[in-house]
Parts: sequence; C-alpha cells; structure tokens
Amino acid sequence: MRAMHFWVVGGDLRQAKLAELLAEDGHTVHTYGLEKAAEAKGTVLEAVSLEGIRRADCVILPLPVAGEEGKILTPLSDRVIPMEEVFAAMRPGQLALGGLIGPETAALGKEKEIVLQDYFKREELEVANAVPTAEGALQLAMENLPITLHGCRALVLGYGRIGKILAHRLRGLGAFVTVAARKYEQLAWAEVDGCTAQRLADLPGWLCGYDLVLNTIPARVLTEGLLADLKPSCLVIDVASKPGGVDLEAAGRLGVPVIWALSLPGKVAPVTAGRAIQQTVYHILRERGL
Repeated sequence: MRAMHFWVVGGDLRQAKLAELLAEDGHTVHTYGLEKAAEAKGTVLEAVSLEGIRRADCVILPLPVAGEEGKILTPLSDRVIPMEEVFAAMRPGQLALGGLIGPETAALGKEKEIVLQDYFKREELEVANAVPTAEGALQLAMENLPITLHGCRALVLGYGRIGKILAHRLRGLGAFVTVAARKYEQLAWAEVDGCTAQRLADLPGWLCGYDLVLNTIPARVLTEGLLADLKPSCLVIDVASKPGGVDLEAAGRLGVPVIWALSLPGKVAPVTAGRAIQQTVYHILRERGL
C-alpha cells in the first residue's frame, strides 16, 4: 500500500496501538484525543487541534464511535470532542471509518457530506474481536468464581461468533457446557461441537444448577424471572453490547452477581485488537482503490 495520511481521533488503547502500527508501516499519522496513551508517541504526531484533518486520506474514529450527547469517546484524553466539530473540520467527500456508528452519527455525516463507513460491520473484524472478547470473559470468570472452570457447569447464551469461541474454550478447560439459542441450526452446531443444547424459550425452571452464565445476546434475555432461578453463587458475565442482555436492576434486587463486560478487546488485548482494526482498515481502503 502506498504511504497515506491518517488521522486517528479519540478511542482507547486499541486506537493508540492502531496509530502506532500505521506509523510503523510508513504512513503519516496524526492523533487527536489520545494524548494519555504511551502507544501514541514516537513516530506518531500528536495534534493539538483539528486543523489539518481535512488533508487526511482517511480519518479513523473509535469503536464505538460516540458516547452520550454526540461526543466522541475519549477515555485517554481530557478533551471533549463533539462529533459535529470533527465533521465540520473535514472536507466534503472525505473518508471516515468508525465502529458501531449510530443513526445520529450517520445522519450527521450525511449532512456534512462525509463518506462514513462502519468498520465493525466487517465480518473479518467481528471474528477477530470475538477471540479477545471470549478470552477476557473467561479471565473475569476465573478471577471472580470461587471454583475452577474445570468441572464448572456453564451456560452460554447465544451461539454466534463469541458464543462458539466461549463454548470451545470452556470445554477445553474441562467445563460442562450448555448452549442456549433461538435458532435450531445453532443448537445443532452446539451439539456437534460437544455441548448440551437447549432452546432459549425452555430455560425457565432449568437454571438452578449453573455456576456460570455467559451472555452474548444484545437483547434482554435474562429477565427477573430467569435471574430468580439462579443459585446464589452463580456468576453472570454479560459481553453483549448495549442494551445488554441482563435486567441489571432486577439482578441488584435479587443479589445476583453480574459483570457487564463491555469493550473487552480494548481492555485485555489492545495490541491484538488494534492490529485487527488496522488490517480491516487496509481491506476497506484496498476495496476503494486507495
């Protein structure tokens, strides 16, 4: 790939590592809203304002792009960066890549004539992210359970990318794994993979024996009724994106221990996660002929 000019705006350690990797490949890289990250030093140029962003070949935004009130997520900066401010500083027709782009951000990008593409909708990135997400969830389980995963009775809700890796890793550690899903084909694959399979609709009344429940479904599946079925020592780890799959208020009332583990790749494996975003960005640029 020819040498290009990138701006990496906001984000966590994944974006900091991404900036470093891009610079190592010979690209010119400016960062904005990442000044607290040691990984963003060296050959990476730290911008003090958005002046010059319009000259970039590609602007890379965080995963997820925005938090509340249209602000770019900046956990590694004291700056408050409104999305509108970034788009206003860019030129019409300029390319911006971000993860989990919400409807408000998409509408604002269209209004400002920004070419906006969601890199998290790429299958290769979702598969790559599933690995650190699953491993991070198991790390949390080992840190918070009073028993080993070997011999643990574990329930995995959902059998998509993350669910499959979770079940596989748990079985490798000697856990007894049940998979609950809606689709019959997912249940069939779970059985082929050596797990016990159960329909989500059949869970009521059958949750009292589990030591660990791992949810991957981004919809309210663990309602108050199901949470009440769990034994007191059962740990629930929710890796689903917002709105999550657990009724947290009900869990609090019932005393069910719940960990809502968002953005695990950036917390447990930022180098791996940053490299996955880098490769996905390259794929998008190649497809665009850049």
